[in-house]
Amino acid sequence: MEKTIQTDSGIVIAPLYTQPVPMEEQPGAFPYTRGIHATMYRDKLWTMRQYAGFSTAEESNKRYHYLLSQGVMGLSVAFDLPTQIGYDSDHAMSEGEVGKVGVAIDSLEDMEILFKGISLEQISTSMTINATGFILLAFYIALAKRQGADLKKISGTIQNDILKEYAARGTFIYPPKPSMRLITDIFAYCSKEVPKWNTISISGYHIREAGANAVQELAFTLANGKAYLKAALEVGLDINVFAKRLSFFFNAHNHLFEEVAKFRAARRMWANITKELGATDAKAQMLRFHTQTGGSTLTAQQPQNNIVRVAIQTLAATMGGTQSLHTNGFDEALSLPTEEAARIALRTQQIVGYESGVADTVDPLAGSFYVEALTNEVESKAWELIHKIDAMGGAVSAIEQGFIQDEIARSAYRYQQEIENNEKIIIGVNKFTAADQAAPPVFRIDDSIRTLQSDRLRSLRERRDNTAVQQALANIRQAAGTSENLMPLVVTAVEQLCTLGEIADVLREVWGEYK
Repeated sequence: MEKTIQTDSGIVIAPLYTQPVPMEEQPGAFPYTRGIHATMYRDKLWTMRQYAGFSTAEESNKRYHYLLSQGVMGLSVAFDLPTQIGYDSDHAMSEGEVGKVGVAIDSLEDMEILFKGISLEQISTSMTINATGFILLAFYIALAKRQGADLKKISGTIQNDILKEYAARGTFIYPPKPSMRLITDIFAYCSKEVPKWNTISISGYHIREAGANAVQELAFTLANGKAYLKAALEVGLDINVFAKRLSFFFNAHNHLFEEVAKFRAARRMWANITKELGATDAKAQMLRFHTQTGGSTLTAQQPQNNIVRVAIQTLAATMGGTQSLHTNGFDEALSLPTEEAARIALRTQQIVGYESGVADTVDPLAGSFYVEALTNEVESKAWELIHKIDAMGGAVSAIEQGFIQDEIARSAYRYQQEIENNEKIIIGVNKFTAADQAAPPVFRIDDSIRTLQSDRLRSLRERRDNTAVQQALANIRQAAGTSENLMPLVVTAVEQLCTLGEIADVLREVWGEYK
């Protein structure tokens, strides 16, 4: 009996692919299977980002300057948990978490320190922030104004993808409807004030990290994207304007060929989704995406093995046509990346970009019988899931009914069982193990950061004009009960030195918290 081999998504892999595939599609043309640009990396490599942020704004600023000196082309900011869920560093809920998984940002003054010596007009910044994304974007805009930057020129991305928080990650604050309102407020505001800003990064990354397979990651991410398109259309926004500033964020795992197929299928599917919803402008039909190598694939056992995993994932992302990429540090299963690990991760991208030949031709695996068949199969299975979600009333309803969460949980359980049963081999974990493996040095964040941030907040509240602060917060509170766009009011509030927690709390009073 012939052995059956299949991908983690359950796609059976044939022993040999011989059927030629018609290759009429061209890169840079609808439906963009082969890439959104005609020449791809021949003219310009992908943006090499490194996701970084820890401790205080000062410490993170030092890491950013180090990364820029090593050849990073764009910054990617990690925020700590209190910042992500709308608590100031001195709030009781923040204890033990300040500066741990990212940088603590409480006010415009922290943001100013974070980007000290960095011109926001010259650098592209990605911010991984969702529930409080509107506040961090306001901090960034206010800082750009302080720097004298032209807001029409500042560029970057805000993750701003709340639906995957309900489904996979958990850093939500408000119920889904007001959260969706904040997102469409950002779409409308940025289209006029900050036109080069990517207003959302629809994120499959965290869906995959929670245990989804490649097909589920693709289907759930595009279903969420479709829900954002519909929400924006319902409030009267023009799809040919706002869809140009939507971007995506995908995971790159170890199955090189399935991952390449996933990226190729994603572009084709999104082009058809946007076209179906009325997009006629080519740029509104293009799926532009950032990739991060798979954090959940990294092992604490034999951590140097992760350097090889990250290299394979880098190849998957670049052969799949990503627009920007973050590569993980080999020690991230143990701690935040050390400076050495961050440098090796960046060098991995640079070696692939400059030495491997990946960038020399467009869509290098196109026409491979295997990759073309796999692209079609990944797409077909993803459409099946999207049609199920559509039948439930869309992604918001599917999340409210627990469908997406259940699918991810089942997939995660199945994957873990396969590892424990030795059906899936993870080198260093269930095969080729080493009992005497020495652990590398780990990067620790001191709890004293919270005291430092609390002192800074106390000083801020004493120095600022508290009458102006109360008025700014009252204006937000009042507008939250209407359909007025909140972004201009939030920008004014942060300029008056209102803190992140104060702004988040005002909206908690009006909208409540989602449980």
